[in-house]
Amino acid sequence: MNRILLLFLLIFLTTGCGNNKKIAGRIAVARAGNEVLYLDQIPALAQPGLSESDSTILIQSYVNKWAKRELLFQKAEDNISPEFRDEIDRQLEETRANLVIYQYQRQMMLERMDTLVTDAELENYYTEKMQSFVLSSNIIKALFIKLPAETPDISKIRQLARSNEQSDLQQLESICYQFAEKFDDFDEKWVPFDRLSVELPDDIDNEESFLRRTTFYEATDSVYIYLISVRDYKLRSTLAPFEFVKDDIKRIIWNSRRIEFIQNLENGIYNDALKENSFVMF
Repeated sequence: MNRILLLFLLIFLTTGCGNNKKIAGRIAVARAGNEVLYLDQIPALAQPGLSESDSTILIQSYVNKWAKRELLFQKAEDNISPEFRDEIDRQLEETRANLVIYQYQRQMMLERMDTLVTDAELENYYTEKMQSFVLSSNIIKALFIKLPAETPDISKIRQLARSNEQSDLQQLESICYQFAEKFDDFDEKWVPFDRLSVELPDDIDNEESFLRRTTFYEATDSVYIYLISVRDYKLRSTLAPFEFVKDDIKRIIWNSRRIEFIQNLENGIYNDALKENSFVMF
């Protein structure tokens, strides 16, 4: 590719492809076999701060990659066996059919499927399928605080963290926003215990024993102080609280509806075809 054309490319690509709409006719840049690469097909590769030589190399590299791929494709298309060509055509036809069907199903679901799942439905499902919701890990409601070791008035923070009074927790939150490296309030939300324990400087060997005997925990290393105020916990192999599995139940119900909707859609189209004689077995 000559230098003048490359410089023209740089000017074109840095000013934007939108200007190409004003050009009558397309500008050919390169040819590979029986395919031509046009100027408007090249993405804007030039970047602010790149030198002219670097931008030229970038564009040349793009054109070379295009040529290699195009030449390889043409060579393959000319020499592939009839059996493989038929298999490719079959796969392309199947892929297109799957994409069209998927988009149609998605469109119908958006237009017609009931996506609202009420709290009553969620609670009924939880009650009926309670045996399915057994915890596979320990979960906890707690405050987790990670403070720099030099944080002032740690004893005050300890006192506030142990409290259940809303005013104390608001004061604690205000202090932690000033000093804490991390402040996670899971007082109203169940979370896996290992989400907190992984933050601690030392491993907890027996989580069940730890949770049974601990309401407040403190650990230190050379840099930080770690505080956990345990509000509630549930042990693995016990029944999961409704709040913990609520989102999972919603996904289960929605997915069940989706499957049922698609089946009804398919059956409806099939039955209509039978009535209209557009499906006939010979």
